[in-house]
Amino acid sequence: MVPSGLTTGTWNFDASHSEVGFTVRHAGISKVRGNFDKVEATLVVGETLSETVVTAVIAADSFNSNDANRDAHVKSADFFDVEQFPELTFTATGIESAGSTYKITGDLTIKGITHSVAMDTEFNGVAVDPFGATRSGFSASTVISRKDFDLTWNAALETGGVLVGDKVTINVDAAFVAA
Repeated sequence: MVPSGLTTGTWNFDASHSEVGFTVRHAGISKVRGNFDKVEATLVVGETLSETVVTAVIAADSFNSNDANRDAHVKSADFFDVEQFPELTFTATGIESAGSTYKITGDLTIKGITHSVAMDTEFNGVAVDPFGATRSGFSASTVISRKDFDLTWNAALETGGVLVGDKVTINVDAAFVAA
């Protein structure tokens, strides 16, 4: 069943009220966070969850971790290789209700490599803003292995372990506006 208050039709991504980012373990002792500043997404709500479509296109060169040197390295061929692979994409292949939450399964493509991922998703509701726009909000997350997407660069630490962890948590806080 489609979440209560979410009407059928197209909902456009509201980039100014959304964030697509991730966290990854750094040197085994802390987490580094980054996000993408250029995201386009569309939610087309059908009569049922199986008829609902979610797509997203992320500009790889919009990666931002608030550290210019790290950002340049992550955009290089060592990681995203933005010259050869300018976009990361997600296309939902299924949406299931799990009580008060949802599981959105979809194809995530990074560096031309596609794997199925399952996003644990919370529907945050629908509201009409003071300007008359109908908005909906969602929070979603998943954990991937960066090695699965050929993001294998690393450096060994003198104390053992590696500089960049393999597990990456992807976090999405998305707002959409009814078209």
